[in-house]
Amino acid sequence: MEAASGCAAAELWGALSDPAPERARRRLAEMVERRGKGEPLQYVAGSWGFRRLDLMVDRRVLIPRPETEVVVEVALRELAALDAPRCVVDLGTGSGAIALSLAAEGPPASVWATDVSADALAVASANLAGLGGSAAARVRIVEGSWYDALPAELTGQVGLIVSNPPYVADGDEIEVDVERWEPGIALWAGPSGLEPTETILAGAGAWLRRPGAVVIEVAHERARQSAALAERHGFAAEVLPDLAGRSRVLVARTNS
Repeated sequence: MEAASGCAAAELWGALSDPAPERARRRLAEMVERRGKGEPLQYVAGSWGFRRLDLMVDRRVLIPRPETEVVVEVALRELAALDAPRCVVDLGTGSGAIALSLAAEGPPASVWATDVSADALAVASANLAGLGGSAAARVRIVEGSWYDALPAELTGQVGLIVSNPPYVADGDEIEVDVERWEPGIALWAGPSGLEPTETILAGAGAWLRRPGAVVIEVAHERARQSAALAERHGFAAEVLPDLAGRSRVLVARTNS
């Protein structure tokens, strides 16, 4: 009802006894029908809260989740430890949740948000417009596959690389609604589930300055393997838990 009426939550309680406009009634009926067919509530509402942000979301992007809020929390700590000037890259930005949160909450930094999906970047661009202010002015959205999207002048200049890449392996079981409604390109990683994580870690050394760090959301059942990958690529690795206590956030720091 809140989304259909256009009222904020506090306003809605004061308006419950008012006659509902016909447009809002039609909108509510449409939303109930969509939800009844199994479409996730976040897509039906068209927006969802993520930390301090209210993000536009639809089927072009993953639904923002609490696990990724923890990724942002960890990334903020790593960002704060960097010397200025700070440069951050969010690989596979999707809705822009990570990149925009870092720009809004962290110390001043230039933030590059990349994605191979033009559809996802359209959503991220809309969310960037909603962010506004000096934080939005520091964010650049670029299209391309992983590091291919970045300009050459960023080589060796990035302090923090952060990502919530696909990490579902072929053959993994996932919730039916997730598989049905959310974009497969942002879910499925490949045979081992580690392929995008491997790509990010393998390329990070060329882009990072020293000291620097990589923060990646990983599948909890493959967290140990993800840490081993980081160490193979010369990083000091640490895995941190999500809100449910499951191993979820890989932090890979340069050794010098």
